[in-house]
Amino acid sequence: MSPAADAATRTARRSTRFVAWVRAWRAGLVPFDELADEIAGDEEHLVADAPGTWTDVPLPQGLPLFAKLHPDEIRLVLPAPGDPRGLPGPGELTGAAMLAGEALVTPTFGFVPQVRQHTSGSGVEFETLLWRFFPIAEHRPVFQLGAAEAEAELTHALGEATAQLTKLDVAHWKPELAGALQALRRPESTATLPPGFDPRARRLFARASVLDQVLALAETNAPGGAINGYEAQQRDAALRPLMSACRQALVAACNSPLHA
Repeated sequence: MSPAADAATRTARRSTRFVAWVRAWRAGLVPFDELADEIAGDEEHLVADAPGTWTDVPLPQGLPLFAKLHPDEIRLVLPAPGDPRGLPGPGELTGAAMLAGEALVTPTFGFVPQVRQHTSGSGVEFETLLWRFFPIAEHRPVFQLGAAEAEAELTHALGEATAQLTKLDVAHWKPELAGALQALRRPESTATLPPGFDPRARRLFARASVLDQVLALAETNAPGGAINGYEAQQRDAALRPLMSACRQALVAACNSPLHA
């Protein structure tokens, strides 16, 4: 597998970590003092437009907004064009979430991550991650798959996509994608959930996190070396159901019930 493909299979969406760790905190399973570091890792995370603030604030100053919420009121949403499931309806939050492809929502507000690019005075480029706060006037929870159903759908979609990509000779025109798909068959993964999630949710999250990044790599490199436009369309058609199943698997894992 190429270095780019390997790196892609070891990175999780930021909103998945945010939702999982904040939910674990609200369930009393992890201390508040560890929360910001677990969410941000080695990145700089800020919160914008939070109530009572006049400028961007460090992530620890924004986390108390969740202090009165039950874990089940904090939900991950991974929308895509034509699939806004979990969002509250037309508005600024929905627009920002659709653009980012991820968000977390509560009954009264939502957070959407935005990557900011910076250049220092000495010419060094770096990034900060901004969590933008959006109020929600009214939000009704929507039905979502449980971890067991999401795992079954992901397994089926992966089998179908693999068969279709094999017919398209993906190893010939996109060896990076072929190698990354093979990595999905390995049980190990660095993507983990905090305490409180059951083994099924952990297994589903680890598998879907790897696959999510593989698919992001494939989408970034579209048409992926396909020989002609028809083959590019066939490739996209093969991956589309898998992308949907992967997103729903991550949502099901991060929103699954917590246990002490």
